Amino acid sequence: MPLKPDEAVRKVGLYVKNDARAVEKAEEFADWLRARQIEVIFRIGPAPLRRSSGTGPAKPPKDLFGAFVLGGDGTFLSAVHWVGDREIPLLGVKFGDLGFLAEIAEENLFEAADRVLKGEFKISPRMRLDVQVTRKGKALVRETVLNDIVINRGALARLANVITHINGHYLTTFRADGLIIATPTGSTAYSLAAGGPVVHPKVPGFIITPICPFTLTNRPLIVPDEVEITLRLDKGSSDIVLTLDGQTGLNLTDKDVITVRRSDHPLNLILLPDRHYFDVLKAKLRWSGGRV
Repeated sequence: MPLKPDEAVRKVGLYVKNDARAVEKAEEFADWLRARQIEVIFRIGPAPLRRSSGTGPAKPPKDLFGAFVLGGDGTFLSAVHWVGDREIPLLGVKFGDLGFLAEIAEENLFEAADRVLKGEFKISPRMRLDVQVTRKGKALVRETVLNDIVINRGALARLANVITHINGHYLTTFRADGLIIATPTGSTAYSLAAGGPVVHPKVPGFIITPICPFTLTNRPLIVPDEVEITLRLDKGSSDIVLTLDGQTGLNLTDKDVITVRRSDHPLNLILLPDRHYFDVLKAKLRWSGGRV
């Protein structure tokens, strides 16, 4: 994606894990950018999980060229929440353990940044989910998520009974420890750990993955991305929590209705030309002796 002469990079975001090493590297990187006459918007990521409050860090300016995210997958997902519906591309820089969303390693930051500033990159649109929770007809939460939503039972809860409809048509009631609705990007996250399939990011579908289902014939299911999924808890359910991208949490009751559909606003990932999805997949999953 070469830049045109009038598209010089003037403003870049840095979204950084709340970690001393990551912040130190980010400050060094910010000085490197400023030396090139680039304005830097600096943000420190919040704690990994918070109860939904409808507030968060101030949204980035609309004229931001893009943002470098220094941290692990949790920091990246927090940066996705920060960007919101704005079409600001993100590039993940790995500071942490296993992560599928970080495009480059810490030691390659400056080399990769130089290539990005020269326009030597590709944009990969990633589907997101539009999630709304209503209670007695009133909207409690509406958020856009990149990876997944998870309905989980608490420590003292019995099995979660999740009544599931597809486009208003009853599918089944999942009796399980929980239920995951994931995007293809999120297929390599919690859904994979729960036995779900790996789905290429360009496959247009949602993955419905029960967590430890009581009925063994309840298997992961891939549905088209144009459907609307509606979820609610069976009567009498308690101690059940909904998490959105592992970032925000909400206690659910049997009066809540969760509606999931494809968002009109995909996330734009910055990819370097010499990085290939299947090579990254093999390395992250340690196939054929690859390393994380």
